[in-house]
Amino acid sequence: MAMARARHALMQAGLDPSVPLEAASSVTNEVWLTPRHVVRVNRRPNQRLRREAILGPRLPAEVGYPMVVSYGGRMGADYLVLRRVPGRPLAHCWPDMSRESRRGAIHQLATKLRRLHITPGPADLPRIDAPQMLRSDTLSPVMSLLVALDQVRSLPHVDRGLIDDVERLVFDLTPAIEPFESRYLVHGDLTFENILWDGHHITAILDFEWARPSPPDVDLDVFLRVCCLPQLHVGDAYYQATRPEDYAEVPWWMQEAYPELFAVPRQLDRLRLYSIAYDIRDLTMFPPPAPAAQLHEYHALNRLRGTVTGRSHLDLLDASAGVV
Repeated sequence: MAMARARHALMQAGLDPSVPLEAASSVTNEVWLTPRHVVRVNRRPNQRLRREAILGPRLPAEVGYPMVVSYGGRMGADYLVLRRVPGRPLAHCWPDMSRESRRGAIHQLATKLRRLHITPGPADLPRIDAPQMLRSDTLSPVMSLLVALDQVRSLPHVDRGLIDDVERLVFDLTPAIEPFESRYLVHGDLTFENILWDGHHITAILDFEWARPSPPDVDLDVFLRVCCLPQLHVGDAYYQATRPEDYAEVPWWMQEAYPELFAVPRQLDRLRLYSIAYDIRDLTMFPPPAPAAQLHEYHALNRLRGTVTGRSHLDLLDASAGVV
């Protein structure tokens, strides 16, 4: 059925639906490659790809975003057809790259990211419920997060005392992100799966489904998760080859190439709040099927406990990295 959806998208785009299709690794969408195009199909009823179809043509050329060929489909099966760009996901190349190539790739990424972070968000870009449940258009940026905390508190297998502790921490940390306003874009899902590498250069940053105007250090939330827990942010076929030790220097390299991204006052407090907002959204979407002790150590419930107790992925980063 997934291949049939991809061929239907090609036909709707006026392209040859009989071309060879190669399934590509993806964490969130169905992705298929032809010799000249990429077909992405979103099976969730949120039309995230519609936002990307609007945004893609307006991104700066330095980002390398591929040309949008066609967008269409229906709720629960919308598609985006893009011109194929040379390169493979950086996450797939990373295990075999030299230290110097890795450092160079991060410096190139920093240049592209800095350019994105001074790009105004289009006025007609539809709002989206982003992975970090924080908003600039409400009385407080954490209002949606507080509503979600109440929802999570009532879920089976959730320790109410833990959520009470998280809520207190949210109130303590909220002043660190106020005012939560920006005209400029963040990527919103900066994983190495969404970066193309051709062996020498980063050719493109992809998958702008979660892009929206936000303070630039919001992009550090997912990026630092990848650095600390990279195996959780790759397709299943690459899980075994992905090792945290291969990413240990990445935050330092990003800081040396893009120091202003790490220069926000109360940086660690801001990142803790971003992390909480991400994990609470995860819980609302995927309620825990069992008590925390029976779940994976990196399940959202256990990630939240780590944040409250000072044992989160952020606490794996030394303060000398600039996260202060």
